[in-house]
Formats: sequence, structure tokens, C-alpha cells
Amino acid sequence: MAQMNMIQALNSAMNLMMARDPDVIIIGQDVGYFGGVFRATDGLQRQYGEHRVIDAPIAEGGIVGSAIGMGVNGLRPIVEIQFADYIYPGYDQLASELAKLRYRTAGDFFSPLTIRTPCGGGIRGGQTHSQSPEGIFTHVAGLKVVMPSNPYDAKGMLITAIEDDDPVIFFEPKRIYNGPFDGDPDKPAVPWSSHPKGEVPEEYYTIPLGRAEITREGSDLTVLCYGTMVHVCEAAAKAAEVDAEIVDLRSMVPLDVDTIRSSVEKTGRCVIAHEATRFSGFGAELAATVQEECFYSLEAPILRVTGWDTPYPHAFEWEYFPGQARLIAAFEKVLEAA
Repeated sequence: MAQMNMIQALNSAMNLMMARDPDVIIIGQDVGYFGGVFRATDGLQRQYGEHRVIDAPIAEGGIVGSAIGMGVNGLRPIVEIQFADYIYPGYDQLASELAKLRYRTAGDFFSPLTIRTPCGGGIRGGQTHSQSPEGIFTHVAGLKVVMPSNPYDAKGMLITAIEDDDPVIFFEPKRIYNGPFDGDPDKPAVPWSSHPKGEVPEEYYTIPLGRAEITREGSDLTVLCYGTMVHVCEAAAKAAEVDAEIVDLRSMVPLDVDTIRSSVEKTGRCVIAHEATRFSGFGAELAATVQEECFYSLEAPILRVTGWDTPYPHAFEWEYFPGQARLIAAFEKVLEAA
């Protein structure tokens, strides 16, 4: 085991896969010489050359389209989109071409493409560097959508994504890139810190997509969350002294319905938390799933604690985030229900 933060774990995964498989390549803006805006690809171009770690122009549609073609012709491209907010110029290629390729060719063609992109706020990046668009991609049939919450999961899931023959959108919550929160998770962490925060094997290992992880056992209520919110929910449960079961979904598509069902049937209550906006956010799909699967076990309404239904508010970033106070209020409300 080595001590790694999430950035180091992601770099380790890509380094390991490039060494194992000469067909694995990386393409994106500033991924080579500069090592990525968050340094996730640091050193890889020096080690594997410009033909395998490719600095691309600022043209996300062209980057994704080129990578799709590379994948169809036998390569395993890893695309880095610098910020999730920048992914929209490539959305047509992702939704109209990549996601439908295997189905429209009756399985004759596929493109094993992994799209890595930092998501969420917490670095004072403003409206165009802080969005959480995961819900948009969960709606597109043919795409797998995941978001790890810790370095161990990040490395294992990224290796799995790279080896998967289907396209994976790999969201990386930048607020925890450099380690879980020190102290109060409602306050900004020290930016750009390099303190390692998790034990991660240096060797090859995988984590299956579509399998949730219960990070905190409990019997009072179930909390469904992913990414940064796992840490915030755990802190809120501890502060409120609530016996909450925290379910880190890790993967949105495919979704681990069995773990969700088992937990809610045990507790009878459910709170859903995510950083993205509430209306049509992924929490709505989770709420519908819980209602369909666990209706006769529910003892209280399902509650969602989310970001606001507004454009990302730069000046009110930490008020926008679902913090401990809002989570504790939701816990109390579902526990008070008859």
C-alpha cells in the first residue's frame, strides 16, 4: 500500500495501464507537457511520448470525435476534459455517436472510450468551472457514468473503465482531489494541498462498476450519495448523532439497486444528497427507484438535499453546497415522521 490522494491515484492508474497495454493513449488539452490542469497526467508524456499522451487544441467536439475513431480502430483512448463545464461542445459526439455505436452496428463496432473530467465546486472557480452535470449523462442510453469518493476507488474504478469495451464518463469531484476534508467539511479545504489521504495499492486492481459501497452502517435511515457528498453526509451523521447508513453509490449507471433496496428496507427512511441542482437531478431518479422498490418499507417521505435550482452562484458557493445544517434538518424531518 502507498499513501495517495485522488490525483496521485488517478495518475497511478493511467501509468499502470499505459505500461500494460500499448493501445492505451491519453488525449486532451494540456495533458502532456503541462501534465493536466490538476496534474493528473503529470509525467506521463515524458515517460510514454507525444504519440501516446497527446496535447489537443481547445476543441472538445474534435477531441471526443477523434478519440471515438481511435477507439473504433483498436486503441483505448482516455480523454481528459479539463472541467466538466467544458464537456458540452463534445456532447453531440458523446450522445449521438459514441453512446449508440454498439447498438446501431448490431455489435460489429465499439469504441472503448473513457472520458475523465473534474466536476463540482469548491475551488472558487465560478460558473464555468464548477458544474455537476452527471444527471445529463445518466439519461443517455449506452453511457456508463461513475464518480468515486476516495483515492482507492478512483484508481480501481479508472482501471475498470479503461478496460471496459463500452464508453464510461468518469466524473472526478475536484473538491476532494487532494484528500478528504480536514475538520469542517462545510469550509474550504486548503487549496492545492498535496497531503496524501488514503491507502492505495501500487499494483493493478479493479473495482466493478455498478456496485455501491456502504461506508457507514446504520439502522435509523439510509443516505444515498456519491462523490464529495459522501464525506459531508458522514460528517453530518456524526454531528447529529444519527445512526445513519451511508451508501456511496460510486456508480450511477449501472446503478446498484440491490444495495439500495436492502438498505432502505432495513431502515425504512431515505435521504438523498448530491451537489447538482435539484430539479431533474439524479436524485429524482433515485427517489423514483426507492419508491418503486421499497414503497411498503418506507416509514417517511423520501427527502432530497441538493444544490439550488440556479446557475452556479460564485459569490454564494458554500451556501449553495448541501452542507451539514441542511442535511441534519432532513435527517430530523424523516426521523420525526410517523
